[in-house]
Amino acid sequence: MTVSPLVFRPATDADYDNLLALRRATMEAHLIAAGVGYDDEALRTRLSYHWDDAKVIVRDGVDVGLLKAYREADGWFVVQIQIAPAHQRQGLGEQALHTILDRADAEGLPVSLAVLKANPAKRLYDRLGFEVVSENDIEFLMTRPGRPD
Repeated sequence: MTVSPLVFRPATDADYDNLLALRRATMEAHLIAAGVGYDDEALRTRLSYHWDDAKVIVRDGVDVGLLKAYREADGWFVVQIQIAPAHQRQGLGEQALHTILDRADAEGLPVSLAVLKANPAKRLYDRLGFEVVSENDIEFLMTRPGRPD
């Protein structure tokens, strides 16, 4: 399957309502299954966290998702990745993650993320080389070791 290149643009205040709706559409079932709050306040709090690192994922001129990641001194952390339901199962999430993984590999740094135990996205993270390093009642903390070029 050929996947069009993705473009990443900084999220703006004008994107906020659409990204809130995206979070609800992509995460509500997983949050309910995990027993985690998913009311508007909880969704807004999570969306606002590291807002300055939020990038809207665009393919063929259409906003298709959100990637929020940042670099720490000792590695990268992926805060959120969400692909709109109509654009899922097309390799976009993996393609978006590779923008961070490739950058981390070039720097020889690990990439970490947290994933709800109820979220099937864990299979993608497993496939990309992430390993569970800790867990709590609702989520796994996963890390992909640095892979220097």
